[in-house]
Amino acid sequence: MKVGKARAYTNIALIKYWGKKDDQLILPMNSSLSLTLDTFYTETTVSFDSALLKDQFYLNDQLQNEKQTEKISRFLDIVRKNNQTDLFAHVKSHNFVPTAAGLASSASGLAALAGACSAALNLDLSPKELSILARRGSGSACRSIFGGFAEWKQGDSDSTSYAEQIPADSWENDLSMLFVLVNDAQKDISSRDGMKRTVETSVFYEGWLKAAADDLSAAKQAIKNKDFISLGKTAEANALRMHATTLGATPPFTYWSPDSLKVMNLVRRARTEGIPCYFTMDAGPNVKILVQRKDREQLFQFFSEYFDKKQLILADSGPGLKILSSERSLSHD
Repeated sequence: MKVGKARAYTNIALIKYWGKKDDQLILPMNSSLSLTLDTFYTETTVSFDSALLKDQFYLNDQLQNEKQTEKISRFLDIVRKNNQTDLFAHVKSHNFVPTAAGLASSASGLAALAGACSAALNLDLSPKELSILARRGSGSACRSIFGGFAEWKQGDSDSTSYAEQIPADSWENDLSMLFVLVNDAQKDISSRDGMKRTVETSVFYEGWLKAAADDLSAAKQAIKNKDFISLGKTAEANALRMHATTLGATPPFTYWSPDSLKVMNLVRRARTEGIPCYFTMDAGPNVKILVQRKDREQLFQFFSEYFDKKQLILADSGPGLKILSSERSLSHD
C-alpha cells in the first residue's frame, strides 16, 4: 500500500478566471491572480492499494456515490497514466469549512489530492509540476499550491498553464478578508455551465478578456508597490466586470441575490465611514471583502450591525500546500 497525506488551503481570486479555451485540459481564457487564505482548508489522504477493485472516495467520513467519485477517479486516472501504475485508491478527504458556509472547496480539495498523490507515489513533484497536476482536477486548484498571492498563467498547453507565487515581501500578511455568507443554497447555474454559456454567447466577453489582462497588470503593480487602495479598486472592478458578462449572455443570468447587493452597498458605505475595504464575488451570491488586517475587527463590527455574526467569517493570508505524510512543506511564505 502506498499512502500520502496533504493539506491545501482555499484561495480567492482578486483577478478572476472566467472561461475555458480547453475543457479537457482546463486551460483558461485569461490569466488570474489570487490570495490564499488560512481559514478554509482540506486535508486528504490517498492510499493506493492492490487489494482494491475500484476507487473509493470518502468526504467528511461519508462514502460518496458513483457520480461523486467519478471526478476523483478521472483525476486519479491522470496520475495513474502519468506514473505507470494501475492501482486503485482509497481517498479520504476532510473539508475544514464552517457548516453551511456555501463556499466551494474544489480548489483546496484538488490541490490537497494532487499533493497526497505525489507523496503516496514518491513523485517528488516541484511546486510548478504540482500546480499543473492540480489544474487538471480544478482550474483554481493550481493557485492553492502556493501561499499568499499567486498568478495562474493561462498558457496554451498542459505544460504552459500553471500558477506561481507572486513575491510580495510578506505584504500579504497585512491583508485579511471578511466573508459575508448570504446564501448557502445550491446554485441554479454551476460555474462550469455559467462559464460555458458566457464564453459562447455573451456580447460582453471580448471586452472582459481585454479588461482582465489590464486588471492583472494593475494588480501585480499594486502588490509590488504594496498599494492596498489600488489593489482593492482593481479587484472590485474586475469582479463587477466578470459578473457583467453573465448579463450579456443568452439567456442572461446572474449569481447575485438581493443580499449580495446589500453587502456591496454596505462596503461602499463603510468606505465613506473611514474603513478602506473592497468587495469581490465568485460564481455565487456570497461576498468576500478585502480589508487591511489592522481594520478587520472594525469592519467585522460594522457588518455585525446588519448581518448575524454566524454569517461573518474572518480570514487572513494563508500558507501553501503542505505534505503531511512526510512533514515536508511546499509553502513559500
